[in-house]
Order: sequence, then structure tokens, then C-alpha cells
Amino acid sequence: MYMTYLSWLRLIFSQHDRVRAIYKYALEKLPKESCQLIYKNYTIHEKKFGDRAGIEDVIVSKRKFQYEEEVKSNSFNYDAWFDYIRLMENDGTIEQVREVYERAIANVPPTQEKRFWRRYIYIWINYALYEELETQDIERTRQVYTACLDILPLKKFSFSKIWIMLAHFEVRQKNLQAARKTLGVAIGKCPKDKLLRAYIELEIQLREFERCRILYEKYLEYNPENCMTWIKFAELETILGETERARAIYDLATQQPRLDMPEVLWKSYIDFEIELEEYEKTRQLYVKLLERTQHVKVWLSCSQFEMTTGEDDCVAKSREVYRKANQSFKESNEAKEERMMILEAWRQHEYDYGDEDSQEEVNKLRPKKVKKRRKITTDDGTDAGWEEYFDYIFPDDVSAQPNLKLLEKAKQWKLKKPQEEES
Repeated sequence: MYMTYLSWLRLIFSQHDRVRAIYKYALEKLPKESCQLIYKNYTIHEKKFGDRAGIEDVIVSKRKFQYEEEVKSNSFNYDAWFDYIRLMENDGTIEQVREVYERAIANVPPTQEKRFWRRYIYIWINYALYEELETQDIERTRQVYTACLDILPLKKFSFSKIWIMLAHFEVRQKNLQAARKTLGVAIGKCPKDKLLRAYIELEIQLREFERCRILYEKYLEYNPENCMTWIKFAELETILGETERARAIYDLATQQPRLDMPEVLWKSYIDFEIELEEYEKTRQLYVKLLERTQHVKVWLSCSQFEMTTGEDDCVAKSREVYRKANQSFKESNEAKEERMMILEAWRQHEYDYGDEDSQEEVNKLRPKKVKKRRKITTDDGTDAGWEEYFDYIFPDDVSAQPNLKLLEKAKQWKLKKPQEEES
């Protein structure tokens, strides 16, 4: 009886194996449009009679079939290739994964516009990382990077990330000469800020400071308008204790005809001199800067600097800066808001550190705030009505005195009118 039961079980399982074999044969031989129904029934069969491994195999096969259909309908659908590759990395062999990668990278974008290449390049990046981290095939990883760089239209554009990743890969292989050569070739073929920064960072980590200096010089020849490069170069020299070289770099930077962020450069230069407690040099810098710009923040910064020196006459020097700023904005009739900001800061300064005479001096300079109206016109010259705005009339503004007197009389008349109506 027991032997009969075992024979019956063997018969049942052998029939399921035959059914499974028939399904697999059908999926291989039948047209793809007929496979959806086959997969559906195959899945139902495995859920009823198969084990976990069999069910997962069916699901993987079904997803693989779907991805094959997607990339067949559009071979440039790189998102579908990514999903397909991820599936094979989880459930496929190394050879199967490599086959999908090779098929994906064979679909080079048909146009030489960088935006169409971004997703495609990440397939190459994932391929290289897979070979290095998963298969640990060093030579094949190097071949993947090299093939990617060969396929790029370098005369049109490049991807700095590929060059930098290849250089870092060579560093991990303890091949510094190859890493330097890679970045050198990259800078020669397609110089970019990102490549130069990566090369400099590599040499800093290796403590090759003389090489860093050479690279910074090349960087500034390539892009002298980049203020952050000047600042980083000066900071490197400061760290190395070469303060005179750092000062010379700052001087050369401030003499450039065009800079992308001059305010950042000047602030860094001023902070550099303050840290060295070179207060006289700092004052000279403020004088040079104020010759170029009369921005209110520069005046306020200069005054605050005088208070931080801790010298005996720091309060008087700060007050003198406020006086000069007020006089400068007085000569410019268009800078009333800025002049008001200077006076408010000066007033606060006198209340903190001054006496009654100095406080009175500032109060006499404070303007009156009046409301005015002006006509609005559109771009084509048509009238668009009137708008109200606030204006400042300063006591020493002679041209505004008649208007101020007129406003005072109007104000007195307005106060007097209700009294007359009551009487």
C-alpha cells in the first residue's frame, strides 16, 4: 500500500514536470503576441503545484519578456534598459547581465545634443561599477571606461563625471600615473571647471602642493573670472604659511577687468588681512573698494571694522566713516534710501558709544518722511494712473526746502480747517 502511494506521487509530480516543460517549450516556440496567455496560465500552474523557486522563475521570465518587448519597440528607451538590467543583476548570471549591458550601450543616441545623452551615459557608468564591484574584473572595468570615452563626441561636448570616475578608479588601483594622465588628457581635450577642481583636489589629498600651484595657474588662465578659484588658491597659500604669496594672488585677482562675484573676492581679501591683524592694509583695501563702488553695505562694513580693531580711537574712526558715507550719498540725489540707512546705523552707533553732542549731530541730519504721488506710464507711453510713494526730505537739501515749507503750510491748514468749521 505504501509503495502504491509513492508511485502515485511520482506519477503526479512527473505530470507536473511535463506540464512545466510544455509551457517552457511553448514560450520558446510560439509567437510573442500569443505568449501573454501562456504566461498567465503558466503562473497559475506554478502557484498551485510549484515551489517558491518555480514561481519566482515564472515571474522573472514574464518580466523579462515584457522588457524585451519594450526595448524592441523603442531601443532608445533607456529607462526600460535600466529596469531590464536591474532585473538581470538580481536574477541573472554574469554573462546574461553583460549581454544586456552590451545590447543597451549599442543604442547610441542618434543626435549630438547633450541632453539626449545623459541617461545613456549612466548606463555606461553602471556597467563600469558593476564590473568593478560585482565581478571585480579590473581590466574589463578599464575597457568599459575607455570605450565610453571613445564613443563621446568630444568636439561637441563631454561628461566630466566619466573622466573623474576613471581617474578615481586608477587611484584605487594605486596607479597614480594613469590617474594624472587621465585628468591631463581630459583638461587638454575638454577643459572644464569641474575637471580642474577634481585634479586639484586629488593633488591636495596627495600633498603635492607644487603641482597644485601649477594647476591653479592653468585654471586661472582658462577662467580668470572665477572668483572662487582665486580665493581657493590664496587659501591654499595661507594654509602653507605663504602669506605674501596669498596677498599677491588677492592683489592680482582684484585687478581683473571682469569677475563673476567681486563682492565675495573683496570680502575674502579683507577677512584675510583682518585675521593677520593688518589693520592699516585693511583700511587701504576699503579705500580701494570704495573707489570702485559706493554700495551702502561697504560703508557699513568699513565702519563696523573700525569698531572691531580695539584701538583707542576706534569710535572716532567709525564716526568718521559714517560722516564720509553721509556726504557721499548727499552728493548723489538718487541714493536717499541708502543715506537713510547710513544715518540710522550712525544714530544707533552714537546711542551706544557717543555722547549728547554726537547724538544731536546725527538727529539734525535725519530727514522727514513725506508721502507723494507720481504718474504711472506703461511701456508704450500710455497713462496708467497715479501711485503713492514715500520720499525723504533732508534738512540740508536746499532744493527741497521750498517743497518742505509748502508741505508744512498744507499741514497747518489741514489742522486749522476743522477748528474753523466748529466755530
